[in-house]
Amino acid sequence: MALEVVILAAGKGSRMKSTLPKVLHKLAGISLARRVVNTATALHSNKTHIVYGHAGEQIKSVFEGEAINLIEQVEQKGTGHAVSTALPSLDIKNKILILYGDVPLLSAVTLNKLISESQSGLSLLTVNLDNPYGYGRIIRDIDNRVRAIVEHKDTNENQRKVKEVNTGIMCVSGELLSKWLPQLSTENSQGEYYLTDIVAMAEEEGIDIATVQPEFSYEVEGVNNRKQLVKLERIYQQVQADQLMAAGVSIMDPQRFDLRGSLEAGTDVCIDINVVIEGEVKIAEGTSIGPNCIIKNSTIGRNVEILANSIIEDSVIDDACIVGPFARLRPLTHLMTGSKIGNFVETKKTTVGSGSKVNHLSYIGDTVIGEKANIGAGTITCNYDGVNKFVTEIGDGAFIGSNTSLIAPVVIGAKATTGAGSAIHKDIPASSLGVARGKQRNIDTWQRPVKADK
Repeated sequence: MALEVVILAAGKGSRMKSTLPKVLHKLAGISLARRVVNTATALHSNKTHIVYGHAGEQIKSVFEGEAINLIEQVEQKGTGHAVSTALPSLDIKNKILILYGDVPLLSAVTLNKLISESQSGLSLLTVNLDNPYGYGRIIRDIDNRVRAIVEHKDTNENQRKVKEVNTGIMCVSGELLSKWLPQLSTENSQGEYYLTDIVAMAEEEGIDIATVQPEFSYEVEGVNNRKQLVKLERIYQQVQADQLMAAGVSIMDPQRFDLRGSLEAGTDVCIDINVVIEGEVKIAEGTSIGPNCIIKNSTIGRNVEILANSIIEDSVIDDACIVGPFARLRPLTHLMTGSKIGNFVETKKTTVGSGSKVNHLSYIGDTVIGEKANIGAGTITCNYDGVNKFVTEIGDGAFIGSNTSLIAPVVIGAKATTGAGSAIHKDIPASSLGVARGKQRNIDTWQRPVKADK
């Protein structure tokens, strides 16, 4: 049988104390619902359905236009009611995997096991908890067969001692689901339609109910409030850090490391505290990342030094470069081998040639710098006239004096020099000196101001 996935995401999430639907809150930079959808995609399901309710327009705006069937649950009357809302959209000849939009860390490996065990028509994902308070209990007979799931509020004293609990995640035959859902009732302490009641129906029909447990209990933990969200965030980050360290990366403190995307790192990469990795990042072997750095959608070569408090976004850094401290590399920056960007330097849409240096307090935008050029402190490329952007070209071996303004479009030739404090708006030929500054006057009759009497 083919597979369809139903993701239940209609809850209000009132304990989040937020105008944002609970399932749109983010874990490691990706919303809870998106993480569940990504897992469903990894299972190669024929179709994915999201049942939404509270603040539905926000959820629709996120997923509209994708190959996802969005189903509104106007009234929230329990999990059984939510799946019943989706039933008309399902092909009952398929297996139906039921997931929850606020359970973000389930692995495809665990779910594939659950799906493969559903040959009898129904398989449940369960977990053993030391403290099962609040969870529905898995009730088994003397032959260890599942007979029912009893919600915590409906349990008796003996049933509350059971450690094996229901996660709510199950895989069920579409034909059986379509038969059982109309039989659900609200005769329980919550007055809701419990999806878990189909377990008792399966038992009555003599259907063997399979169970699977996740490798890690955190996989089935849900998010009901911000404290739980933070807990899962740190678990997730620890898992990412453990995998990186096992591959030869040094992370100074995994509790102060955040990976909000993907990181491909070579051996002997060293990552100091409070580093945030976002999007898709590649870091080659031998590179060190100093404390408090943010790196987003960038590729960094071998033996690079990224010093403290630097921000790198949508950039490429070749081997043996030095960046920072307090540097900002904005999109489309490319540092070629052995180049250096120093403290309080900002670049944007700029190529810095091999061996060139921009050491201090400069803004370099829409610029192409050749090899072994030196850009003095306080240099600014004036690339924007308020409407259009223009390019500055600086040739090999050029020397740009401190506090130079390069008014684009302008070309500084190879081995050319600009005098400190110049405002250059004309091209400078190779090996020439360009000086453009007002004539100095010294006024010997000038009187220094004095403080006025109060």
